[in-house]
Amino acid sequence: MDKRVYGVLGISSIMANWNADFTGYPKTTQDGTTFGSDKALKYPMKKMWDNEGKKVLYIKSMKFSEGKKGEVTLVPNSLKERYEHLYDIEDLKKCNDTKEVITNLFQAVDVKNFGATFAEEKNNISITGAVQFGQGFNKYEGTSPEEQQILSPFRDGSKDDKKEEAKNSTLGTKIVSNEAHYFYPFMVNPLAYKEFVQLGVTDGYTEEDYENFKRTALVSATAFATNAKEGCENEFALFVETEPDLYLPNLSEYITFTKGEDKNVIAFKDTEFLDALADKIKSVEIYYNPYTTKLECEIRGAKYYNIITQKEV
Repeated sequence: MDKRVYGVLGISSIMANWNADFTGYPKTTQDGTTFGSDKALKYPMKKMWDNEGKKVLYIKSMKFSEGKKGEVTLVPNSLKERYEHLYDIEDLKKCNDTKEVITNLFQAVDVKNFGATFAEEKNNISITGAVQFGQGFNKYEGTSPEEQQILSPFRDGSKDDKKEEAKNSTLGTKIVSNEAHYFYPFMVNPLAYKEFVQLGVTDGYTEEDYENFKRTALVSATAFATNAKEGCENEFALFVETEPDLYLPNLSEYITFTKGEDKNVIAFKDTEFLDALADKIKSVEIYYNPYTTKLECEIRGAKYYNIITQKEV
């Protein structure tokens, strides 16, 4: 692939919890700014690829494990076990060919995009991904957490061995944001695998790889409908394709989000530098939801698409 790509992915969260911390509340910085980690964005993409039958290495998978006393429990696979399952290998420890391992790693779609840290016996491998995400900061100022009480249909059975049984069913809690709008910057650098191409373990980051990433990036959050993520959707995407030697700043810093009278407003500010670099920019594509969002953008030559239908508007 003979180009770089810079962009932004926007995720809306309406009465949902896009990325919770260990307390269950949406993640925030020390000053209270709500944000989502890059892992929260990558996981729906990996889950979508996994559902499509593609090789995905870094995703949770389970197995039954028998303990010393014969008890059987459900536990996550280790990285070694996941690799052995994915590539039908009996024992990774017996593999003395590091080239074979690296070649296999590049066959996994998540590794091809996001890279890998593969620290296993005899095979300590680090691959910097061609696709790099920043943190997704919420740009809506009216965000606040909402705590909901949930009534369970069951009583607490742990008290059955005591004097009295529990008379009422238990209560649970679900924590969501009333509304949040996350904007993730990203960059695609196909030259990240130049050394591995020279070693003959991969054909590099290709146009086909990029189109697969782009396709998934536009819909994976919407497709990933768990209890906490139902209400999270892809609402915006910006793809700026450039010459390989052009370096752009974090584009999410030039985007604002406000509530209009009848629609949300996503606006670009101070983006004149893109017009000044037009001779090195191959294309600019912007995807948004025209039914809920008004776009204020003056980037020269930009093409606009409906993020739902993916047809030009």
